[in-house]
Amino acid sequence: MGAQAAGGEGSGVRTLERGLAVLAALAGRRAATLTQLARDVNLSASTVSRLLDTLCRQGFAEDVDGTYRVGPRAAQVGQAYDAHDALLAAARPVMRAVVDDLNESVNLAALRGPEAAYVAQVEGRQLVRMFTQLGAAAPLHASGVGKVLMAWRDDADVAVLLGKGPYPAFTPHSLTTWPAYRDELARVRAQGHALDDQERELGVRCVAAPIRGADRSVVAALSVSAPTSRLTESEVPRFVARITAATGEISRALGWTP
Repeated sequence: MGAQAAGGEGSGVRTLERGLAVLAALAGRRAATLTQLARDVNLSASTVSRLLDTLCRQGFAEDVDGTYRVGPRAAQVGQAYDAHDALLAAARPVMRAVVDDLNESVNLAALRGPEAAYVAQVEGRQLVRMFTQLGAAAPLHASGVGKVLMAWRDDADVAVLLGKGPYPAFTPHSLTTWPAYRDELARVRAQGHALDDQERELGVRCVAAPIRGADRSVVAALSVSAPTSRLTESEVPRFVARITAATGEISRALGWTP
């Protein structure tokens, strides 16, 4: 059984590779016939025809009277990449400015399935500082960025992504029930920022705020985190003011208007 599964997986990977090769060849030509694409990818016309049928059904290619071109779903993928690139370009200089002001680590996170994924970081210069590996994920219920990414979504969407609980308790401060989390999201919406008060890790606080796109939707979250010995309760308002000013600047660069 294991050998069959491995063989099926390998066949699926080869099919995916061939399909992507056809799509790349199609993108290079803008429009092409079946014969041209088969020659470009060095596959038989029958194989390329089957791959094109799948690409067309999924919206990644279009057949216009026997001439193929890139479909709308491929364009959506490209737009998503452009949007990510634009987000990083707008955020990085602002993140560096926040670090200059607060001397604490600043993180940029975006939604990735049922988690918040860190896509950029600028580290503070303190001897003891918060470090996050790029690509690492934070739980939506126990992180400032997770709360921000969820707060402006409908309860039904949040429930689909997170479930109705109970949620894992990382510390005694973690929110573990749906009613408590729902109330917390309402608080985040009302105040415009989120606080992770030792909910993921004891001794660490984090404040986060939303970054919005031109359509006013929340596209990412920006946060600053530090040990509780430096980010004390009395310091929270100063950190909130700086991070919300930063997210406003990034959002405006992405086309958002208040």
